[in-house]
Amino acid sequence: MNDKKDITQDDLNVRKESFQLEVIGEIKSSFKEKFGVPRQSGLTPSARGEIIFFPPFNNKAAFEGLENYSHIWIQFIFHKNLSVSWRPKVRPPRLGGNEKVGVFATRSPVRPNPIGLSVVELKEVVVSGNTASIVVAGADLVDGTPILDIKPYIPYADSLPDAKAGFADGEPKKIAVEFSDLALTALEKITHTYEQLKPLIVEMLQQDPRPQYQTPDSDRIYGVNIENCNVCWRYLPLGDVDDNQRWKIEVVSIEKIA
Repeated sequence: MNDKKDITQDDLNVRKESFQLEVIGEIKSSFKEKFGVPRQSGLTPSARGEIIFFPPFNNKAAFEGLENYSHIWIQFIFHKNLSVSWRPKVRPPRLGGNEKVGVFATRSPVRPNPIGLSVVELKEVVVSGNTASIVVAGADLVDGTPILDIKPYIPYADSLPDAKAGFADGEPKKIAVEFSDLALTALEKITHTYEQLKPLIVEMLQQDPRPQYQTPDSDRIYGVNIENCNVCWRYLPLGDVDDNQRWKIEVVSIEKIA
């Protein structure tokens, strides 16, 4: 028996309809620019962020009971990619930035609707008077990212250990990170105000944030603003070993931005 339903004009009208979503807040993140933001959540557990909610969504009553959860889902807008039109096929960094796959088989930020979804650790629900904000860890969001919604992470429903993950079946390889004497001296002066800075830098850089289609150049200095610090690094060859193990990263300088 064929139960397929014919498409009606009402169905077509719904498909053409636009739905307005209201931004409920934004995140104050360690990552001050798009370059260097982790490609997935949870890869930089030392990264702290605070989601500031706009009125009336900051009413503390809306957060009652949330402290009983260890993790939450965040729905957000890829606001740094709004000027880029979506494409049916994209080049995921995990495939070296050269091989194309369908956009719906990836987590590319350039999508028909620029909506992102990440799971993060909930560190604290901060209540001040009648309002509330939340502190999270491991977010892969650039500073100022608009937040659409948050929801509790429910392990029995959300964790699927037997699920297949296509080309992303397993964690990406990490690249070794070391610090120059100059960078270590700078860290000693900075870490009294942010003790997680060094592990955060290591967690971010070991994911190798450079565009994956680029061959590392030991003469080139890369830089990124993380926790309002200008962190500069370079790639140094290790020898003839496969993949990212051919290179290591040396952090050459760290400078606090006034």
